[in-house]
Amino acid sequence: MSLAPNVYDAEPIPEAARAEIDRLLQSGDLFRYTAPADAPVALLEREFAEFMGVTYAVAVASCSAALFLSLKALDLPRGARVLIPAFTFAAVPSAVVHADCVPVLAEVGANFRLDMADFEARLDGVDAILISHMRGHTSDMDAIMALARTRDIPVIEDAAHSLGTLWHGRKIGTLGKIGCFSFQSYKMVNAGEGGILVTDDADLAARAVIMSGAYEHNWKKHHGLQNSFARWQNKLPLYNTRMQNLSAAVIRPQLAEVARRVRDGRANHDYVAERLNGSSWLDVPPPLAPETRAPDSIQFNLVGFRADAEAHAFQAAAKARGVSVQVFGLSQDNARAYWNWQFLDDLPELPKTRAMLMRACDVRLPARLTRPELDFIADALIAAAEDVKDQPRAYGT
Repeated sequence: MSLAPNVYDAEPIPEAARAEIDRLLQSGDLFRYTAPADAPVALLEREFAEFMGVTYAVAVASCSAALFLSLKALDLPRGARVLIPAFTFAAVPSAVVHADCVPVLAEVGANFRLDMADFEARLDGVDAILISHMRGHTSDMDAIMALARTRDIPVIEDAAHSLGTLWHGRKIGTLGKIGCFSFQSYKMVNAGEGGILVTDDADLAARAVIMSGAYEHNWKKHHGLQNSFARWQNKLPLYNTRMQNLSAAVIRPQLAEVARRVRDGRANHDYVAERLNGSSWLDVPPPLAPETRAPDSIQFNLVGFRADAEAHAFQAAAKARGVSVQVFGLSQDNARAYWNWQFLDDLPELPKTRAMLMRACDVRLPARLTRPELDFIADALIAAAEDVKDQPRAYGT
């Protein structure tokens, strides 16, 4: 029997990063504002902005920090209501709370995307929209942006899982006022931790730079924003969420790898999705028509698993065959199950989202996996479903 594939390790950091990391370690020059110009973080910001086709990028400690700063940069009033999908990671409502705002949760359907009727029904009284493209699944951005424009509500995109995803050929993260990305180890670009926000709005960028920790005159080392900076110096609190130079040195050479990782990740995902969809017990929802995905994991629904005990048994059967599966809603403390966000004052009951989370499965699927490794995973998942449902059924019936 072949060994189960390792789906947890990231790709090696490119060799190009090593010389720069060694130079930084020799110099001890790790703070982004020590160098008079062209520090690694500053270079990353320019390169990432160019990569995304936007005017400004602000590199910070995490995507959570980017989301928080985005909300603060919008200058929302204390207690502002921010609409978010109920299927996201706990860091998203946490960022809203940290920004002194109130999360408003909207239903998510069985295809892992916003239920647009519920979303529209909750828009009254909302001050901002924070769209999580959770696990890289893009909700109907045409409808979302149209509704936001009609009501003059700013949109922030949480694109932590969506670097390289396109919507009508446009890069996800550039559709709203601000887009936020993650460089945590399980994302498309791996720095262990780190995040970045992008925008075409000079004033929002300047506010985010100062609040990220550009104290005194360090903002002068950010290009193209001098007029906006002068307006905000000493008028905004400093949250000190800066990125440091070692992280930028690790990230910069990986930007050239994104196109390959997206291509291979999509091919791997679609191959496994086709195999799983051949089982009567498993369903991988298709993308929306305008969406070109950049996945590094796969999500699917258990079909006909009416009892939680069956879903637990499926997890155990897959584990016994060498593949770890997370069913989002089964864990007592899963940070992606909204009922576990007990730091929120008023947790709503969202039956559509709850039903989805109780049968939605999550498996890592890195772009580096080979076809035999993909077959190992698909075979294990299909066989695990058949183990639980007791009798094999012909694929496609």
